[in-house]
Amino acid sequence: QVQLVEFGGGVVQAGGSLRLSCAASGRTFSSLSVGWFRQAPGKEREFVATIDWSGGSTDYADSVKGRFTISLDNAKNTAFLQMNSLKPEDTAIYYCAADRLSGTYHYPSQYDYWGQGTQVTVSS
Repeated sequence: QVQLVEFGGGVVQAGGSLRLSCAASGRTFSSLSVGWFRQAPGKEREFVATIDWSGGSTDYADSVKGRFTISLDNAKNTAFLQMNSLKPEDTAIYYCAADRLSGTYHYPSQYDYWGQGTQVTVSS
């Protein structure tokens, strides 16, 4: 079993930056693919970014491309989502997810493990 815990959410002004962390226990990120998703009030959970466990392949939602960066630190068994140039429309609960298969995955149903989420609020 894999447990995921997210850190780093908070309130930031538009144009600012935040770095979300996702710590894993029970299995190392060197054998897990990772995704970040977000869910705003009244909306469905949406894909943000994904990285395969080798760290060689990444993909991003068009809405965050060029502003967000997903990465893995296998030594710390932690995944990161660096968010720059934040906009009010980035406000949501952000979730870290992991899967045991290598690859980049865009749909929530493709992930086996989920964190509890961390709130990100961007004020205008």
